[in-house]
Amino acid sequence: RTAIPFADMGSYIKNATVAIEDSAFYQHKGIRITAILRAMIANVTSGSFSQGGSTITQQLIKNSLLTKDKTITRKFKEWILALKMERTLTKEEILSIYLNESPYGGNLYGIEEASQSFFGKPAKDLTLSEAAYLAGIPQAPTYYSPYGKNKQKLDERKNVVLARMYELKFITRDELEKARNESVVFLPREAGGIKAPHFVFFIQDYLADKYGEDVIAHGGLKVTTTLDYEL
Repeated sequence: RTAIPFADMGSYIKNATVAIEDSAFYQHKGIRITAILRAMIANVTSGSFSQGGSTITQQLIKNSLLTKDKTITRKFKEWILALKMERTLTKEEILSIYLNESPYGGNLYGIEEASQSFFGKPAKDLTLSEAAYLAGIPQAPTYYSPYGKNKQKLDERKNVVLARMYELKFITRDELEKARNESVVFLPREAGGIKAPHFVFFIQDYLADKYGEDVIAHGGLKVTTTLDYEL
């Protein structure tokens, strides 16, 4: 995967990601107490932490350092490590690592690879609308894939990102309307040497629907299918 410096990412993707993932990113110290309390109330009857109220810092900790199990013990570890990370790294460093590690579907990780694969340009040259599209994908990369069956849902999520950016005063009203109406074209998907790519991506979508995005991205699955490639 291609890691790029914070300065080479462009302001649109930074602001779009903060707007949709963690609007209080620049104010909190790693965790948001109010979000944690809401999550605890929502999960009080379930006995697990399926809702986490996660900040960008927490997401980075979860994806990089911890297992994916949703237990109270793991969640406490996540909170402690997030607080420590915020004391060690700057906000720019945290957001830079997050954007360089974010999943964008398939074997695409990091904003630079996503920008090049989807639009054929470096991340710093993304338009506002393109950045809003990319900011919306990491939450569920398979579901929101521009090449999958939920392209309309991705379009809707792009508009949610833009609306949130406007609410936070990251963009003006004119920029909002222009980005909403911009015609964005994704490059054709590259199979990347995958045999029978349409079949492979169909199976990937099926597994994501059945088991969830976390399992697909981090579960280490070994999948046996019915495909006879030689036939």
